[in-house]
Amino acid sequence: MLEVRYLGHSAVWLSDGESTMVIDPFLTGNPKGALSVDELQTDWVVVTHAHGDHWGDSVALSKKGATLVSSPEITGHSQNLGAPQTLGMNTGGTYKFKGGWLKWFPAWHTSSFPDGTYGGNPMGVLIELGGKRIYHAGDTALFSDLNLVGEYDLDLALVPIGDHFTMGPDDALKALEWLKPKQVVPIHYNTFAPIVQDGVAFVERAARLGIGGKALESGQSLSL
Repeated sequence: MLEVRYLGHSAVWLSDGESTMVIDPFLTGNPKGALSVDELQTDWVVVTHAHGDHWGDSVALSKKGATLVSSPEITGHSQNLGAPQTLGMNTGGTYKFKGGWLKWFPAWHTSSFPDGTYGGNPMGVLIELGGKRIYHAGDTALFSDLNLVGEYDLDLALVPIGDHFTMGPDDALKALEWLKPKQVVPIHYNTFAPIVQDGVAFVERAARLGIGGKALESGQSLSL
């Protein structure tokens, strides 16, 4: 079994009972944040791009013992800020770890740190953990290469629906047609005024495509 816990915005924590992983750990300053850095324990920190609402508390979590996995630009900058354990990767790369693996895919967005430092290319990440496959799309527009991710028999897709900075609900539904997941959890919405959306309505529309799922409140979990 795999526990998928939504921590608000695009932050998601995964655990198969042995390995733990957090994706895009925007905890401090997150209006919807479910946990603080002190409360979160994780083996891996996976970051899709350098914007502050995704890179977030990556360095602080690395200092607690987690390994930070991201692009070379993000891991390098994080090392300069004191992150002791990092793993730099790039689009197309696969890494095997205890209990699973992860693979990076492109995303259509931008990527820079809060101080303006270049953050490399934004990415989405496919993760297998606990025998389940999850795709976290990061921040992205709709683009047709999502068809390729759909060939991986996804158990769950985590897709942004906020619009304004990423794809909105209509484009996210088209993305689901290509991704073909068994379930979906919407992310990157209702954190700030420009990205207010109805997550429940989105999941209901996804159900009409034959895709299950749930609009999780911050702190809620889904078991796969």
